[in-house]
Amino acid sequence: MRHIFRLKRDYYAGALMVLLGLIAAHDGTRYPIGTLHQMGPGYFPLALGVLLVILGIMIAGTAIGSMASEEEETIDLRPEWWGWTCIILGPALFVVLGYYAGMLPATFACVFVSALGDRETKVINAAILAGGMSLFGVLLFHYLLKLPMPMLSWGAWS
Repeated sequence: MRHIFRLKRDYYAGALMVLLGLIAAHDGTRYPIGTLHQMGPGYFPLALGVLLVILGIMIAGTAIGSMASEEEETIDLRPEWWGWTCIILGPALFVVLGYYAGMLPATFACVFVSALGDRETKVINAAILAGGMSLFGVLLFHYLLKLPMPMLSWGAWS
């Protein structure tokens, strides 16, 4: 017998995003939100929480839409050690390289290594993604938001 609601990764991913978004939005309301011009400490968690809820609904919605066109999917429950390692190592590299080398190499390394966690990603595609995200990150955080983190640095910058 075919079940209407099959267990799919997209459902779990969407539900997890919605849950994390609701938690972040709820915690954000405990602090003063402020205005768009003068943001308070609760503005970012609330905005991020709402964005996560919307993204979670969209992820789960795409799973519902594709359910009719797909055959039943078997879920591989073996651990994804390579993916987990890359995704954990990426932010760790950002912390270390951000402290010793600056924002540009830290962002590039974080995105590049994290992207390699996907089995289907090629090295060149990960490098292109990392380059684009590094450029966007530097433009946004270094030039527009004036984050006090050097773009390039040699040694610790504290």
